[in-house]
Order: sequence, then C-alpha cells, then structure tokens
Amino acid sequence: MNRRGRRRAVPSHHRLGLLLHAAVFVVVAIIFGLDSTLGWIATVLNVVFLMFFFRHLGFAVSAARWTERDLDAPLVGTEAFTPPVAVLVACKDEELVVDGMVAAMLSLDYPPEALTVVIVDDASTDGTGAKLDAWAAADPRLRVLHRAPGAGGGKSGALNDALALVDAQVAVIFDADHQPEPDVLRRLVRHFRDPRIGAVMGRCVVRNGVESNLASTIFIDYLSGYLVNEYGRQALFELPAYGGANCAVRTDLIRSLGGWNPHTVTEDTDLTLRLLLDGWRVRYDPSAVDFEEAVLSSQRFWKQRYRWARGHQKCLRDYWRPILRTRHLSIMEKVETMLFLWVYHVPVLCGLGLILIVLRAFGIGDQSAVSMVALSALLFAGPFTELAVGLILGRVERRAVWMLIGFIPAFGMSILTSTKAYFDGMWGTSYTWSKTARSGVTSTPVKVAA
Repeated sequence: MNRRGRRRAVPSHHRLGLLLHAAVFVVVAIIFGLDSTLGWIATVLNVVFLMFFFRHLGFAVSAARWTERDLDAPLVGTEAFTPPVAVLVACKDEELVVDGMVAAMLSLDYPPEALTVVIVDDASTDGTGAKLDAWAAADPRLRVLHRAPGAGGGKSGALNDALALVDAQVAVIFDADHQPEPDVLRRLVRHFRDPRIGAVMGRCVVRNGVESNLASTIFIDYLSGYLVNEYGRQALFELPAYGGANCAVRTDLIRSLGGWNPHTVTEDTDLTLRLLLDGWRVRYDPSAVDFEEAVLSSQRFWKQRYRWARGHQKCLRDYWRPILRTRHLSIMEKVETMLFLWVYHVPVLCGLGLILIVLRAFGIGDQSAVSMVALSALLFAGPFTELAVGLILGRVERRAVWMLIGFIPAFGMSILTSTKAYFDGMWGTSYTWSKTARSGVTSTPVKVAA
C-alpha cells in the first residue's frame, strides 16, 4: 500500500494542545492545590521512568547475553547472493571528508557488474563538486550528480534524485563522512533473502573518539546505541530502526512509498515507521561495520541533537494514530514502537522531574524525600546501564570507563535540546534540514583492549 498521502495528514504544530496542557495544569492546581498537583505529576513521572528503566534493562540484558555471538558472524553461504546494488551518498560542502569517503566506496568488496556508486553534490559551495568530478573522471564505477541551488528536500531530496538514476534491487545509503568496511554490502544484502525484510541497518562506529572529550562521549554513546539499544530492540521485538546511514532498502519498496520524505529532518525515523505501517520489517546486523566522524564542538553537537529531537518528535505527532490502528503490529509491538517514538520526549520529562526535585527542596510539592530520590535515580539509571554494557561489549580499555563522567553534561544538553525542540515543534516554529559540519579528522576509534 502506498503511504504518500500520510506524510501531510497530520498538522505540523499543535499550539492549541500546548496551551490546553498549560490551562489544565492551572485549573487542576487551583482546584486541588499546587502541592497535590505537583505530587500527582511526580507520580506519573515515576511510572514513566520506571517503564523506560525496565526497557533499558531488558535491552542491556539481551545485548550482554547475545551480542558477541553476532559481532563476527561469518559470511557463509552468501557468495552466490549478490543482487544489483546502488550505493547512494548525499554531499553538501563536504570537501574535508569526500576523498576518504569515495575511496572507501570504491574499495567495497562486491561484484563490479552488480554495483553502482552514485554521489550527489547537493549544490555545494566549496570544492566538493570538483573533487567528485576528478574521482569520476578517474574511475568509471563512480557517477556524480550535481543538484542545482535551491533544489530543496535536504538529504531526502538528494537521495530521491539519485534513486531516479539507478536500476538496482537494493539501495545502500551512507553519509559523506562514512568509511565502511569492505564487506559491508555483502553483510547487509544477505538479509534480503528473507521476503519480509524491507530494510537493513548496519552498525556505525565513531572513528575519532580520541579527538576531544565530547568525541569520546559520542563514541561511548554509539557503543550503547548500536551494541545495546538497537540490538535489544531486535532481540526482544524484532523492531530495530532504519538508521539513515550504513543502511539498505529495497528500491522497489522505497519507490512505492514515494521515496524518502523531504518534509522531515529525520528521514530515517520517518521511513522506519512507514515500513512498519506497510507490513515490512527492518533487520539489524551488528557485524556490518561502518566508521563515521563525531562532532568536536558543543555548538555542532547542539545542532545535530536538536535536529534529531525535532524530527523524532514530529514523527510521534505524525504517526502515533496510524501506529495504534495498524494491523501489522501486535499489541506489544505497538507499545514498543510508541516507547521508541517517545525517546526524545523523555529528556523533556527528565527536565520536568529535575524541576520538581528543586521545588521539593524549597518545600513545594507533597512528595516525600524518599520518592524524590527514587525519581532522580530513575532519571539516569536506565541509560547508564546501557552505557556500561556498551563499554563491556565494545571491549574498551578500563580507563575509558572514566569517560562516563562526560555523560553528566551530555544528559544536561539532551534535556535542553529536546525541550527546545518540543516547544518549537508544538508552537510551529519553522525549521528545515540542517547538515552536520565535518572536521575531516582521520583518527581511529578509542583503543579497545586486546
């Protein structure tokens, strides 16, 4: 079933809903008193945080038990399965990283007659286009598409233009700073032998984790996200997400869905949901490894995480009704999908929880000190459990454990970015796709223990 019309079915903002929430709080506080109202809110937050704590714990236990078994899964019996593949990469002002990326794409281990590589120069204003043209002139396997200024659609628009040029069964997407392992394509496409699978996601690893404290924090965050969170979602529910890069999708399927959605800034989450609503499944392969660059400044980190939060929250507003109504998901799968959609709302609730703790310290609110301690513990216990397991599975040397301290300001940044994204999105503040600036670093990941 074609889902093209679904993308505009839900309004882009909900100002009235935001104002209604504020009005309800004021009315309830007047009727029952401020202390009781805050107490009820704290109780609800405790329930929500408890749900997410057990979700994090379930993912951590699943990953600790089974992940290592799949990390080095052999490519047995896949040599004969090599469907035509088109590798698509969107580039905009990426001259610092484009050479390494193209070299990695041309080094992929896949039959040349079954592989097409298309790099899109999305109206770059630096030397990206010239570098790509030089590569294309030297290697006929590479095709370069130059988009005109104002073509629009961001990454989605660039990928849709590239998709129109290829005739392949599978499209594999990478970002401009990515450098995959040579066997990534074979590891990704083998899953399409299962007719239920519409898309496959590989594992991304930060390659410059030693460049700064922030990069080290992101390195650990990726260990948690890919080795624990996504693995847990697959192990327990078979519901991993299509991640947007180092991912593969059936070309006939993405075309039937109208391509990547140009009206969202997180086309990956949007496509994940459209696939589920059409009855398809996403598969996660932790052995399909790809290296990418972490941002090195707080400003870039803010912009990147704000975009992720803004897009993910919009997906909740756009898709929660279809998710609850679909017949393609069981009740438990619907619950997990809704929790997945709430991930970038939880930091907003964490901020609210911290406010309640501060208010209680000044005698406002009727929750006991013990319950407030439990509330504050639940704010961080689940994520830190995943982070710890991620460090173990990533075989990171012991001294790297101290890098967990860096997550205290990172959590604070997450609360701020998600809260701003929430109010901006609900109020209808305009926002368009914004690329992540690169630094062009070539460092290797944080050293792992032997």
